[in-house]
Amino acid sequence: MQHLHREIENLKKEIIREAGLVETNLRDSIKALMTRDHDLATEVVARDTLIDELEVEVEEECLKIFALYQPVAVDLRYLVAFLKLNNDLERIGDLAANIADRAVSLSIKDLLNIPDQIPRMSELVQKMLKDSLDALVDLDGEKARDVLLQDDEVDDLHHSMYAVVGNEIKADPKNVEIWMEILAVSRYLERIADHCTNIAEDVEYMVNGEINRHNAPKS
Repeated sequence: MQHLHREIENLKKEIIREAGLVETNLRDSIKALMTRDHDLATEVVARDTLIDELEVEVEEECLKIFALYQPVAVDLRYLVAFLKLNNDLERIGDLAANIADRAVSLSIKDLLNIPDQIPRMSELVQKMLKDSLDALVDLDGEKARDVLLQDDEVDDLHHSMYAVVGNEIKADPKNVEIWMEILAVSRYLERIADHCTNIAEDVEYMVNGEINRHNAPKS
C-alpha cells in the first residue's frame, strides 16, 4: 500500500509539473497577442509539444498503476481524477497554442484596437487556471468551487464579442479576416475557462467523492 501511495504522490508531482508548463504557455500566448510579439508566440507553439509528451507520460503512468495495484476507494478516485485532469490540461495547452497561432498572424497585420473584452477574459481565465491548480495542490474543495463561480462572466464576455465583431465588420468590411481571428481568440479563452471548471470539478471529486459536473453553483 505504501508503494501505491508513493506512486500516486509521484504522479501528482508530474501533473503539477505539466500544469506549470500549461500555465506558462497560457500567460505567454496572451502576452504575445497583446504585445504583438511574433517570437514569443512561436515559442509558445513550439513548447506545446512538451506538454503533449507529458500528457502521454502521465496517462501511461496512470494506466500502469491501475494494472499493478488495482486501486480501490480513495486511491481509485484520485487516479480517475488525475486521468481527467491530465486531459483538460493538455486541451488548455492546445488552446494556448491556438491563441499563439492567432498572435503570429495578427502580429503581421495592420494594428487594430483589441476590444476590452479580450484582456478581461484573459485576466479571468488565468485566475481560474491558477485557482483550480492551487485547489489541486492543496486538495481544497472550497477553493475549487470558487472557480466555478467565475465562469459566468467569461461566458458573458464571449457572447458580447459577437456584437462587437459584427459592428466592426459592418463599419469596415475589409478587416473581416482580422476580426474573425480576434473572435477566435475569444472562443479559445471561453473554452479554456470551461476546462478550468472541469479541473475544479475533478478536484471536488477527489476531495469529496461527489461528481458535481453540470451542477455548478450559480453566482
